Amino acid sequence: MSDPVLYEVEGFAARLTLARPERRNALSDDLVDALLSGLRRALADEHVRVVVLTAQGNTFCAGADLKAGGVARRSGEQPFVTLLRTLWDSPKPVIGCIPGSAYGGGVGLMAACDLVLAAEEASFAFSEVRIGVVPAMISVVVLPKIGIQHGMWLFLTGERFDARRAQEIGLVHRVLPRQELSRGLQELLEMLRLAGPKALQHAKWLVRNVPGMPMQEAFARTSTLIAELFASPEAQEGMRAFAEKRQPSWASE
Repeated sequence: MSDPVLYEVEGFAARLTLARPERRNALSDDLVDALLSGLRRALADEHVRVVVLTAQGNTFCAGADLKAGGVARRSGEQPFVTLLRTLWDSPKPVIGCIPGSAYGGGVGLMAACDLVLAAEEASFAFSEVRIGVVPAMISVVVLPKIGIQHGMWLFLTGERFDARRAQEIGLVHRVLPRQELSRGLQELLEMLRLAGPKALQHAKWLVRNVPGMPMQEAFARTSTLIAELFASPEAQEGMRAFAEKRQPSWASE
């Protein structure tokens, strides 16, 4: 059997591709394990600054592999929970490049990404209630994106919605025709290439953590952070490059 997830590095970005289109990239145990292994490999590679998550075929991910029995009860943390948490907490930005439809856990993978591009032909649904279960684990990463109002409607009805609706409710940043998705990804990677690698990581940390902090703590921690960053070698290089009207060193790597 072929690898369920393909791993490749191009420039500063690692690409993880779900590669079971004949199974609609359903979340089998081996696919989840392979995706988590690839993600950890990318996070451990000092040359990788950005991770891209995408898929082969017209379905990004159909959710749990129901033919394999769905999610089995295990001792310890569920591997899929570990995967979602690792995506969410990844210090390196994760781009979801969604070429096709996603349902259930597949939408959870999208929600755990930081930046999401989706094909306008794609559709999405939290269809769990229609088979007698609920979007339990993925709610942890989905609800911060779409909020209570949208979550209540979509979780309870299982209604299918399109990419434009996904953009409106906060699951997707940009919607493009499928044939233009690659171009959109390259444009996004070009923008991220211009950002300092450590600055990218700290910017993600701000978005993930500041909204949940008491204001006094948020000001204290961000004041310390900005002082540390201004004194860092990365910022010193960035400011020199600005003064000298050239690109900083990381932009040409």
